[in-house]
Amino acid sequence: MTQKPSNASAGAGIAAGVALGAVAVGAAAIFVGSQCLQLVRTKSGMARVKKVRDEAGNQVRVLQQGGVYQSATYLDERRFEPVFAYYRAFDRMFDAEASKRAATGGGIDRVLVMGGGGYAYPKHALTAHPALDMDVVEIDPSITRLARRWFFLDELERIAADRLRLITADARTFISQALAEGTRYDAVVNDCFAGCEPVRALATVEALCQVKVCLNPGGLYLANVVSSAGGENIDFLRDAVATAAAVFSHVHVVPCEDVAFGAEDNYLLIATDGAYSFHGELPLDEALCGEVMRDV
Repeated sequence: MTQKPSNASAGAGIAAGVALGAVAVGAAAIFVGSQCLQLVRTKSGMARVKKVRDEAGNQVRVLQQGGVYQSATYLDERRFEPVFAYYRAFDRMFDAEASKRAATGGGIDRVLVMGGGGYAYPKHALTAHPALDMDVVEIDPSITRLARRWFFLDELERIAADRLRLITADARTFISQALAEGTRYDAVVNDCFAGCEPVRALATVEALCQVKVCLNPGGLYLANVVSSAGGENIDFLRDAVATAAAVFSHVHVVPCEDVAFGAEDNYLLIATDGAYSFHGELPLDEALCGEVMRDV
């Protein structure tokens, strides 16, 4: 399924790439059958671990919460490979590595991921980049326990050892603490959702100002942003672009297309003070910018 947002003309060429995301899938995903493996009450309501098959017959284990799929993993030798396109899109940070190293002397060496879920991106990034260090903040310990049991987090912990640090905390609180302690990252990834809703407290101008201070020179902020109304509404993306532009010198938007899955459209927002370009990024103009989000 491919849809275009109704306000695509204001988006300077934004096309509705269909992708699974932390909030993008739900019942519309093209999965064949399902088997519930575990049901757990979490801070955001009931979470279900299910085993399903995709169109090609591959077994996929998914984490469902708030009526949507939050994460997924293959069960075979590809278990460290991303199932969803937006996970792969986070690798755009490495598009900037050579330029960042040339300009600042440091590459993409330490990353913060806000939102653990099934730990799909940490699995991929830490196994694909053996020198990478990563901190992952997940607010709900029950989700981390599910990830260890069903999503190969336990195996990742053995492989990555001290390159992976798991933190049970509210992400905004952790950012404030990191800022106070002088902790710095080369990239900060925001994949936090409460069910099907983005965590607005992490998207405000005040929050992004804190993130910016926690970044090393030339560092990058990356956020998974999902449409609503079946791809027709990109208001949160427009507001996120405006907010990021109020804090960072450069804002980029990359559609995360995945023709195999989807009920909503995923976009990768990248904000940085570094002068980088990213494969597949869309041209932006002022018409795309919505309202700057602020702490209430």
